[in-house]
Amino acid sequence: MTKDKKGFQNNLLVRFVAVSLASLIMALNINTFVHTGGLLPGGVSGLTLLLQEVFSKFLHISIPYTPINILLNAFPVYIGFRFLGKKFTLFSCWMIILTGILTDILPSYVITQDTLLISIFGGMINGFSICLCLFVDATSGGTDFIAMYLSEKNGIDSFNVPLIINAIILTAAGFLFGWDKALYSIIFQYATTAVIRVLYRKYQRATLFVVTDNPDAVCKAIYDNLNHGATVLEGEGSYEHQERKVVYSVVSASESGKITKIIKEVDPNAFVNTLKTERLLGNFYKKPTD
Repeated sequence: MTKDKKGFQNNLLVRFVAVSLASLIMALNINTFVHTGGLLPGGVSGLTLLLQEVFSKFLHISIPYTPINILLNAFPVYIGFRFLGKKFTLFSCWMIILTGILTDILPSYVITQDTLLISIFGGMINGFSICLCLFVDATSGGTDFIAMYLSEKNGIDSFNVPLIINAIILTAAGFLFGWDKALYSIIFQYATTAVIRVLYRKYQRATLFVVTDNPDAVCKAIYDNLNHGATVLEGEGSYEHQERKVVYSVVSASESGKITKIIKEVDPNAFVNTLKTERLLGNFYKKPTD
């Protein structure tokens, strides 16, 4: 077996294990925090639980989680196959199916009855499980597909979009089952989004300003390691009035720490300033999703 083929298989194994672990965490979270608090976690999972509640309360019919969840994910999965990548979507489908199965078969367990604690820590755990998928190029399905599609298309972090969609779903839940649970569910979803924004920064951008005497080496380091270009600007030091070069480049926020260390290795005397980029228009290299 060649080294490349072995590395490819190891990568698939790591992704499979990570997605399976994320499914287990999400299912346990649903059967402990979410069910105990009577919350709706948002997205397709929340809509699935909402439909279960509607069927149970108004029609007195108990329906399993898995088939509804799979049906509601059909269109987002199509978006994944069409625009995001086949392996990415297949691993995401495994996440959707396994989470549904584990949610149906694992027993429920009460950790705390405090709804506020449930909303905050349940949301944080939910966000962590989603990030675990995103780190290995997969997702938990539903609105995450939409957020990633919009992020790819617009070049900005669009993970606030599911929060808006979920607010609409939870408004409907408030009318049907009372506002307390709906409002706590919004706290749950906000905690989820906050964790994703902190841990997963692929679609966030960072602007680098590097004052250096060796601009060619700095530009080469940025291109060789990140495949991003750079612009060299003319500058002048205000103290000694010496000519200085300023390398300007925009990179992914998740890459900024790595490239800063490399730049300091190339030029130990370089002055590096990293700024948050709110919006970016124009050509920007994005590693394709497989």
